[in-house]
Amino acid sequence: MSVETRIPLETLAAKAPEAAEFMRHFSNANRLMLLCYIAQREAAVSDIQEELGIKQPALSQQLAELRQAGLVKTRRESRQIFYSIADGRAEVVMKMLFRLFCDPEAQLKDQFQGAQEAGLLTDPIQTPLAGAAHFARIVPTA
Repeated sequence: MSVETRIPLETLAAKAPEAAEFMRHFSNANRLMLLCYIAQREAAVSDIQEELGIKQPALSQQLAELRQAGLVKTRRESRQIFYSIADGRAEVVMKMLFRLFCDPEAQLKDQFQGAQEAGLLTDPIQTPLAGAAHFARIVPTA
């Protein structure tokens, strides 16, 4: 698969450090799990800790880093703090990661589409005997 648009190399070079820093936040397994969990629903810290099993010091550190990066935001309700995704780019990345790694139906569909684009599969309407069952019969000889 190739990129359809031609982006000037200077633009890519100028944006690469920003993109690398943005993607760095997804490279830690605990942060990624936090983002996966929060991307599906707004969640209280206590729920996150209980569901993901991340100990409080590590959880606080990772949430603080995500908050400082602007990827998540907080909302206070009484004594509880709720986290949700704050950055639309993070939301798009999480949807892509869910599709690539967590949705078997989408994976099969993507693989099928890729095989079609590569010319490995033909259009079933144009294929002779499309949809017909093909059987082999073994006839014993006497």
